[in-house]
Amino acid sequence: MKSIKVYHYDAFSKEPNKGNPAGVVLVGDELTDTQMQEIAFKVGFNETAFPVKSEVADLRIRFFTPGHEMNLCGHATMATIYALKTKGVLGEKTDLTIETRAGILPITINSTTKNEVFITMNQGLPKFEEFKGSKKDLANSIGLEENDINDNLPLLYGSTGTWTLLIPIKNLESFNKMKPNNKVFPSILKEMPKSSVHPFCTETYDLDADMHARHFSSPYSGTIEDAVTGTASGVMGAYFATYINTNFKDSLNLVVEQGHEIEKDGRVGVKISKNGESYGVEITGNAVFVKDFDIMLEN
Repeated sequence: MKSIKVYHYDAFSKEPNKGNPAGVVLVGDELTDTQMQEIAFKVGFNETAFPVKSEVADLRIRFFTPGHEMNLCGHATMATIYALKTKGVLGEKTDLTIETRAGILPITINSTTKNEVFITMNQGLPKFEEFKGSKKDLANSIGLEENDINDNLPLLYGSTGTWTLLIPIKNLESFNKMKPNNKVFPSILKEMPKSSVHPFCTETYDLDADMHARHFSSPYSGTIEDAVTGTASGVMGAYFATYINTNFKDSLNLVVEQGHEIEKDGRVGVKISKNGESYGVEITGNAVFVKDFDIMLEN
């Protein structure tokens, strides 16, 4: 039996036990793929991250749900970079690159006079694909009726590194009614059966926020709901720029709120920049240390 230290951080929040929990394991280079998956399963968070050495970037981060490895995870990236920065591993470095299965991504670290650390990560170019399935079945799979979906906006799969189905919802009140039946998602999401589901609206609790959302996991990931999602917020910002507010000049700054319904509310800053015929996407957030604990490996 081997004991592995896991550090629990909450991302997109400055308050412990709000935002989105992530496990960070700092001895990733000593672990096999099987061991990483075992740790993620036993930790049980939506994501556990393992920073490891990279030959093409400053570091590589591997992301595991309890069920499988992910290409990219925004909140676990925030947690990992925050951990490495506050533990002194990065020294004075404020600009770095991370290698992920979604590509090599730039990271910028900004520290305020109050010793707060904010992390900005670039994401991949946004991609969208049409959802051609049943709107009624889709609405029912998250506990809603078809008329709760906003027909004035397109229903699209979106990705800046990880695919999710973006579902425009008419009213904020619908979000408290949502009850996901994750196991039926693959039969409804025929184009992308492993996609997660991301309902959102432009009505918000916080007057300073631009969008409100929830995020329901693919059943293959072994989790039900993600409290505050970085990658989904990024592609949602690109959706906002493409289909909702198309008249901005060079860049668009948005605040996404998420997690209220499960008492994990947090905030994600999203910056959309015009990049030829596409958009550049950056997300900004912070993190807070909660606790550390040990996992016993059997493999």
